[in-house]
Amino acid sequence: MPAKKFRHITVTAVVIANMVGTGVFTSLGFQLLDIRSGFVLLMLWAVGGLAALCGAMTYAELGAAMPRSGGEYNFLTRIYHPAAGFVSGWVSVTVGFAGPVALAAMTFAAYATTVIPGEPSAILEKSLAAGLLIVLTCVHATSRRNSGAIQLIFTILKVAVIVLFCIAAIVLVDSPQPVNFFPSEGDGALLTSSEFAVALIYVSYAYAGWNAATYLSSELEEPQRTLPWILMTGTLVVMTLYVALNFVFLYAAPMDSMAGELEVGYIAAEVAFGDVGGRFTGIVLAMLLVSTVSAMTMAGPRVIQVIGEDFPTIGILGRKNKDGIPANAIILQSSIAMLFILSSTFESILVFAGFTIALNSFATVLGIFILRWKQPDLERPYRTFLYPLPPLIYLTLTGWTLWFVLLSRPIEGLFGLGIIGSGLLLYFFSSFKKATAS
Repeated sequence: MPAKKFRHITVTAVVIANMVGTGVFTSLGFQLLDIRSGFVLLMLWAVGGLAALCGAMTYAELGAAMPRSGGEYNFLTRIYHPAAGFVSGWVSVTVGFAGPVALAAMTFAAYATTVIPGEPSAILEKSLAAGLLIVLTCVHATSRRNSGAIQLIFTILKVAVIVLFCIAAIVLVDSPQPVNFFPSEGDGALLTSSEFAVALIYVSYAYAGWNAATYLSSELEEPQRTLPWILMTGTLVVMTLYVALNFVFLYAAPMDSMAGELEVGYIAAEVAFGDVGGRFTGIVLAMLLVSTVSAMTMAGPRVIQVIGEDFPTIGILGRKNKDGIPANAIILQSSIAMLFILSSTFESILVFAGFTIALNSFATVLGIFILRWKQPDLERPYRTFLYPLPPLIYLTLTGWTLWFVLLSRPIEGLFGLGIIGSGLLLYFFSSFKKATAS
């Protein structure tokens, strides 16, 4: 009897939960270091949402035409070359999922400890982050029933709490901050500045995850019919939540109090609801991040699994348990994330993760033009709406952002390129070993 597949509502929950997490609850603090215009800050999230939506519309065509789990690994292997797919999978393993899993777990710990008076110890925060990762690894490595149920429950709670938080903050704030959310003099220059481009990399990181459904294509009911709507629905929901959340943060709390801080949600809640209400909200927001860690622990290992299926030298990673779960791949990803948690700071993970993930997606979206040229007769159950506009918008915005990151933050950009280079070396080593063995 074949293993039961994920329903479309569960995978939509994975898309939403993958996006709504670390980025939206931390990015504003970094953005406020260079940008103080309410209009420009909201435009960051709207532009980032537009790019994510255009990317999702493009991925929808690729996923419907090539419905196999693995996301970019599957797409780039088919479109370009197995080396490109392998490097993409390597990026997903080392940065794309393990890094964000660690970031989300660390943010969970930072918000959870807001209930403790005074400055919490680093050991306590790392212990909480590691404990959450261990629990969710055990849940997702057992059965699909446990995996899907916990994901759906936490995602519904996450959306409901965010909506309630936004409404309550607007109603209860006595004196809104004097922030102008309409265009004013100087905003035009900011929108085309290097500061805006670099801030977009934080936003693109916050939106990273809009492609999560493509990692589960083979385990989705009727993927060719449901995948496009899952990707676009999930992205639109998150775009709405992001703009609303950042409006509320800026409406409630002074910019100076949030600049450079991680827990901007807690700071805004403390202003809106008082000290006790702020601490309670910090705990609630920490619980929301459980679904983020859960979603990435669920989706990411499917990339590792597919690589293991295609490369016999690491075939152990492609094995599934009796319920069809890639338990070995889940354990590997969680182990890498655990190393990040125990050995790295939040900033050291964040600065290069957004760049590397965006570069991976850039190559994939570009592939839609190559695939249409190379395989014009390939069956495409869904074609990108308004093609070629969505992929062109995505490539323009993302390419502009990547270029300014390389100019403004060369160390982080070069480190991301180094991850890609190491993936190429590993691919050629594995291919050479495979050829020698045969």
